[in-house]
Amino acid sequence: MDGEGGSCGLAKSAAVKLSEMGERTKQLGTAMRDPHRQRRIILVIVCVALLLDNMLYMVIVPIIPDYLADLESEQSEHVHVVMHPNVSSNGTSLDKSTKDNLDMQIGVLFASKAILQLLVNPLSGTFIDRVGYDIPLLIGLTVMFVSTCIFAFAENYATLFAARSLQGLGSAFADTSGIAMIADKYTEEAERSRALGIALAFISFGSLVAPPFGGVLYEFAGKRVPFIVLACICLADGFLLLTVIKPFSNRTRENMPVGTPIYRLMVDPYIAVVAGALTVCNIPLAFLEPTIANWMETTMHSSQWEMGLTWLPAFFPHVLGVYITVKLAAKNPNLQWFYGALGMVIIGASSCTVPACKTFGQLIAPLCGICFGIALVDTALLPTLAFLVDVRHVSVYGSVYAIADISYSVAYAMGPIVAGQIVHNLGFVQLNLGMGLVNVLYAPALLLLRNVCQMKPSYSERDNLLEEAPQGLYDTIRMEERRARKKGYSSAGNCLSVDENGFDPFRAQRSLSEESSGPEYT
Repeated sequence: MDGEGGSCGLAKSAAVKLSEMGERTKQLGTAMRDPHRQRRIILVIVCVALLLDNMLYMVIVPIIPDYLADLESEQSEHVHVVMHPNVSSNGTSLDKSTKDNLDMQIGVLFASKAILQLLVNPLSGTFIDRVGYDIPLLIGLTVMFVSTCIFAFAENYATLFAARSLQGLGSAFADTSGIAMIADKYTEEAERSRALGIALAFISFGSLVAPPFGGVLYEFAGKRVPFIVLACICLADGFLLLTVIKPFSNRTRENMPVGTPIYRLMVDPYIAVVAGALTVCNIPLAFLEPTIANWMETTMHSSQWEMGLTWLPAFFPHVLGVYITVKLAAKNPNLQWFYGALGMVIIGASSCTVPACKTFGQLIAPLCGICFGIALVDTALLPTLAFLVDVRHVSVYGSVYAIADISYSVAYAMGPIVAGQIVHNLGFVQLNLGMGLVNVLYAPALLLLRNVCQMKPSYSERDNLLEEAPQGLYDTIRMEERRARKKGYSSAGNCLSVDENGFDPFRAQRSLSEESSGPEYT
């Protein structure tokens, strides 16, 4: 009897536990269906994807040069043994021509990711506009996972080059669709700026923590371990994406509005100004990364750990810049152009002071200034791109953030190849002065955005600009969600003028002044 009672008790407890698990699963499913909670999870997924991409971009910095040098030494030693079998090699060292060839190989390997990303982005942006944001993000994570595994087990330069190029293909889909998804889910300006600021912080963290992460694991665990760790994180992020978003069962994709073609966005003067600013502000970082270590070694006689940790302190001012810009944008959203221009001036001044540094401690200050300025520019201008699409085109963000990715790729494709040649022909001082001068001279161009930013509506731009009924389920859902926040607001009297290319701030300003006697916002 006691045995039967014990069995019944165990059965009851098991049933209770199963019931509790079922209830928790139900609650989790309900949470997943809640739009606010779901978009937070989506933000986490996108931030992890951006973190992985930038860690993969920078983790090879301390690994690949040493690994390729070892491969070159082994090949040279093998050739020496074949040609001179009776003579000891005594650890054959690389001659000058071999080192120059190796430097060129490393530069091309580093740039191949950005070059392929630059070529693929026009196609990926159009693809994202057609099919939505979730499937391209899944494609990007899958390609990044494959490229990371190839990196882990590659044993020659050709395989490493293929893996690096494949990573550029994955980045063209994952980065663009991820940032576009954030812009699409966070429709209000303050929320969008905050969400994109968080994403930028993850990008910065991935770029700056990857070299010490890769160097330590490579030193103590071998070449494969850092890539295997990143591949596992990428795989987990992909499974989370499949679980939360379920990209292959998303029906709203069929009713998405047709996005503006990327070539029309490229000729939009306002978008072109923003894209140019994103390229120019990232040139100092892209050009200093491959050249500053050699300059530190020859000028300061820096140790290996100092060269390895050069950029790590700059992470903190970058996050501070993101935080400050998000707070300022929430209070004064019409000054986004000014925050971007100020960031470019800070970048220019910091870049010009780099060659004057004589010690590692002195060098930290201008590098922190460069990263702080980049944070101001990126955090101010990335949300501005989404706003420009909202008010001048169609609220589909794949192509416009493909243009932003192209802007970054231009800088990072030129950096590893062009920067070394400029230093060799003109000098490190001239390189920094030139980069600083370009940033300072470009800053006034952002004045063109002043009128656009001043015309920001108080409520949802999409509601103000739709002059006809919403087309399909996608627009209807978006319209209803935004109307729910408006508390009785009516836009019938103050609808902004729209020309054939979308919103024209100068025409709208005249229109609003003429309609000043019309209904007011409540």
